[in-house]
Amino acid sequence: MPDSTSPPSADSSGSGQRTDATERRALALAGVFQAAGLVQENARKGTISHETARDASIASVFVTDPESVANVYGGLSGVRLGLTLLRDQLRGPQTGRQQADLELARYVIGLTALERKLSAKPGGLGQLGEGIEAARRTFDHFGPDHPNVANRLADIYSEHVSALGPRIVVRGESDILSDPDQVARVRALLLAGLRSAVLWRQQGGRRWHLLLARGRYQAAAERLLSELTL
Repeated sequence: MPDSTSPPSADSSGSGQRTDATERRALALAGVFQAAGLVQENARKGTISHETARDASIASVFVTDPESVANVYGGLSGVRLGLTLLRDQLRGPQTGRQQADLELARYVIGLTALERKLSAKPGGLGQLGEGIEAARRTFDHFGPDHPNVANRLADIYSEHVSALGPRIVVRGESDILSDPDQVARVRALLLAGLRSAVLWRQQGGRRWHLLLARGRYQAAAERLLSELTL
């Protein structure tokens, strides 16, 4: 999953380069949170209400040479859900979503752990990238919200990521998680989350930031969300 996302200038349109390193990291981390939130919703309900977020997350898997971090998601609006989830997670208990936050945090931590294992595996990222390139024609033909795309990405996840361990245990309704099509969608979204975890690492993100840089990430998420409301 190669990226070219060095930021020479800022762009108030929300789609260009950004000079603030924490904002770039917050955007990438928001991508992880967004994918995790979509996994959570899909596993519980069997549907996804945030269609823009879903399409942006799936499409992000195929953005391998972006001009900026925001471009990975088609602009700030593509990661609005993730920024909201990141902000709310870092705000703490006053959001009234303690239990949901714990589950969401588990998915996020699991994805960042898998990213480290994949990056440490010789040729791991390259092999994953080859699988994604092989699936690009399917994505270009059908678009992000199609079972064929979900199945291709799910196969890539199973082949290149699941074996790394520890596996991410997804909680949800048993009838949903026993449906092969739903399982494929969940795995495709997990792959999207892994893509954002790789991007976060490439932008200088580290797991200790989740504990010791919470305030900076929350402030960055607030600033980015404010741009979407202007």
